[in-house]
Amino acid sequence: MISICIKTNNKNVISYLMDNISIINLDNIIFVSKEFSKYNNVIVHYTGNNIPLFFEELTNVLTDCIIQNYENLIIHSLLMLNYFYFDDVDFNAIESNSYQLLNSQTNNKLLPLEVTDRYDVLWKCVLRYITSNKSILLEGFIRFRILDYIKILDSFVDFAVNQFILNREYCEFIELLKMYINSKEPGTRLVHLIYVNDESILLDDHKNIISLTHNNLDLHYLSDISFSSNDYALNSLLSLLPEKIIIHLISPEDEFINTIKLIFGKAVSICSDCNICRTYKLLNNSKTK
Repeated sequence: MISICIKTNNKNVISYLMDNISIINLDNIIFVSKEFSKYNNVIVHYTGNNIPLFFEELTNVLTDCIIQNYENLIIHSLLMLNYFYFDDVDFNAIESNSYQLLNSQTNNKLLPLEVTDRYDVLWKCVLRYITSNKSILLEGFIRFRILDYIKILDSFVDFAVNQFILNREYCEFIELLKMYINSKEPGTRLVHLIYVNDESILLDDHKNIISLTHNNLDLHYLSDISFSSNDYALNSLLSLLPEKIIIHLISPEDEFINTIKLIFGKAVSICSDCNICRTYKLLNNSKTK
């Protein structure tokens, strides 16, 4: 018979363990929660023959338990340790954004690769420990025995703080450009922006192509920020200051288009089905064949 005692005084964790051990798809498991001395104990007995599978199933439960009940607490502690100098508003925003980033990691290609591997790292730490010990003091185990997992979270916290700073600078940059635009008179009536394959083509109100040159670059406002291949399209719009911008979406809307909308506000309208759209869709389709 294999027996393991899980020690903790966290009532939510005890409830979580009892609920999830009960649904382990394995016969010959007996478990009970009892209070001894300083701790509440979840005691698990296994009388079957498939010991490796038992350890794997219990490892699954403990790993999920740690992530769901302790991961946010670890992130909070790491933020308090390394980024205590942020004011309450910024600190709370960073902490909230951190949790959101972790919850959306499957759709976030910007996250460090090791963050997506943190479950496997933690799982191996848990398995290694419970196969060599008959009891586990959960809070002590988390504090001292999962350093590789905590290193990953520490790296993630640094990433989350950097993202917060970059996003704040981006918002400040957008506001700066909006102030610049609002302080100037429109320079032209209308500009068409055709967005295809992540590239921008500008047309004037007579549907003639506007050349995107380096001369359009306003260094005073754009010296520190790069918008990749669409730099000069944005710079041209800032130089031309059109009263109205019609964006013709041949390719899906993305961060660059969103940036244009944020900067120029009500001057921007989106089109996806007009003569210009249809023409450039045909041209694009002919190039891809």
